Amino acid sequence: MSKQYNIDTPLKIGTRGSPLALKQAVETRSRLMAAHDLPESAFAITVIQTTGDAVQDRPLSEIGGKGLFTKEIQEALLDGRIDIAVHSFKDVATKLPDDLVINTCLPREDVRDAFISRKYNSIDALPQGAVVGTSSLRRRAQLLTMRPDLRLVEFRGNVQTRLKKLDAGLAEATFLACAGLQRLGNFDIANPIETDVMLPAVAQGAIAIEQRRDDVEVSKMLAPIHHAETLLRTSVERAFLAELDGSCRTPIGGLAIVEGDEIIFRGEIIRPDGSQVFKGEWRGAIADAVKTGADAGIELRAKGGEGFFA
Repeated sequence: MSKQYNIDTPLKIGTRGSPLALKQAVETRSRLMAAHDLPESAFAITVIQTTGDAVQDRPLSEIGGKGLFTKEIQEALLDGRIDIAVHSFKDVATKLPDDLVINTCLPREDVRDAFISRKYNSIDALPQGAVVGTSSLRRRAQLLTMRPDLRLVEFRGNVQTRLKKLDAGLAEATFLACAGLQRLGNFDIANPIETDVMLPAVAQGAIAIEQRRDDVEVSKMLAPIHHAETLLRTSVERAFLAELDGSCRTPIGGLAIVEGDEIIFRGEIIRPDGSQVFKGEWRGAIADAVKTGADAGIELRAKGGEGFFA
């Protein structure tokens, strides 16, 4: 490697400042330290506040789409303030800035959603008319499909903030991603929901590492920590999302798995009020994996028709 990252010229890792985002940045640093036998001082974690973090008093769907938690970090990458960006992949828009690329993923964690409550252990156990807090339009729509009697309220914030809201009685239950709870060491509070009950968000549980497209040295640096199957699966899911123009304003679920030399993809689109769902399963050869995801998106978009997410 011609560029030497050391205490004088550390590799700068950009991230959001939430406890989970910092855990993900630290995991990335640890893997790079091990892969290249470098000390911690050869890396610098740079916290960048994003619009999604700054604006906490409005639903995500009101303040924009998927770029809410990535735009400012991508700007820092483009202007050279950081060398790589570590993202929760589900927060990343399907179209990246022209000069940036994601060629590296860490091994994917548990993809499932977790039901969180101080009193109940499942969606079915909630009493009639119970109040449930979530900021995710996908989870809201999925819940309304299963339990139209529930009252849904806006619930934003990190794990600790949401637990405080439960303790304050603002809701009987909420949802978090299993992967985040595992990474934070809070999995003991999780009641995992199987994916045939609640299909996860596209790329849920995956950590993506973004870099400048022409940065050859960083590409070499990242290559040993890359998990190819995670990038393959998330690429299928993101191809599905791209065909549906998916964002935080659209209730969409998707999950790809690898089985032998085949990719199996399940996807769904839901009306925001839960009144209508279109879903399916698609199979394809690994070589055509991304096309399989895109074809699924085209098919469901045609079934939903114009204005389906309105």
